[in-house]
Amino acid sequence: MELVKMRYLNTRMALTPKERFNYQNLEKGYEGEVKFDNLAENIQEERYILNDLLLEVNNSFFQIDTVMISQAVIHLLDIKNYEDDCYIEGDELRSVKTGREYKNPVISLNRSANLFRQFLQNLKLNYLVEASVIFINSNFTLYQAPMNMPIILPNQINRFINDLNKTPSTLNEGHRRLAQTLISIHHTKNRFAVIPAYQYEQLQKGIYCKTCKSFMMSVKYYDFVCGNCGELERIEHAILRNAKEFQLLFPERKLTTQSLYEWCNVDLSKKTFRRVLKKNYTSVGKTLDTYYK
Repeated sequence: MELVKMRYLNTRMALTPKERFNYQNLEKGYEGEVKFDNLAENIQEERYILNDLLLEVNNSFFQIDTVMISQAVIHLLDIKNYEDDCYIEGDELRSVKTGREYKNPVISLNRSANLFRQFLQNLKLNYLVEASVIFINSNFTLYQAPMNMPIILPNQINRFINDLNKTPSTLNEGHRRLAQTLISIHHTKNRFAVIPAYQYEQLQKGIYCKTCKSFMMSVKYYDFVCGNCGELERIEHAILRNAKEFQLLFPERKLTTQSLYEWCNVDLSKKTFRRVLKKNYTSVGKTLDTYYK
């Protein structure tokens, strides 16, 4: 949700350089996680794979990109999409070219692994927990890394997947209960998310192209047409996309025909918005007080 919100805000307002840097890091991180998810589809043995868990154990929060539950081992994987030549010096991870210091993911991963082990102890479960940082980007190189450091480099990822496939794994009811417990205690709202302050009045209104983000949209029959890239989108789909955006950015505001009409700010009648809302949402109230959920 943090990334989705930032995508919306990046399109509708001018981010500061720091905000744009944070947003680009979120995009890059998500891209890396998707890359690993695609590779994980090649895993053949039985395993539960849970993504993006935000957990709280003993009043401490921690986030894990991928939890992989196998028969005898639980893998905690932190996916990093760094694209640089780096080296490790003590606890520091630095760029070879610029000397810029990156946050060392091994340190935070070790903390997460310790808290996860405490979580298992609280449930009186005895699983082996192995934590690894996976550097997913093929343009990443790491120098001077100790051999015992829990990292998987780009040229080692396929071997990691192959080793998993060579290890028999049959899951039982206990594994399923553990996976369900993790999902049930996952925090859907990240209290540590860094979202820029924004007001309704400062955001650009209108329907923008889902492909190139241009606001140069015109109506042609049953579609919106982008004047920048030529992309077509059904009017109903575009309205629903913008209704979802409005609800995420302004959960305290009621979704009404009027509010969505003002938000989309396009050459369509209110009747069109009302028809789409009635078809896809549940109406609450009557006449002028009607809103949708």
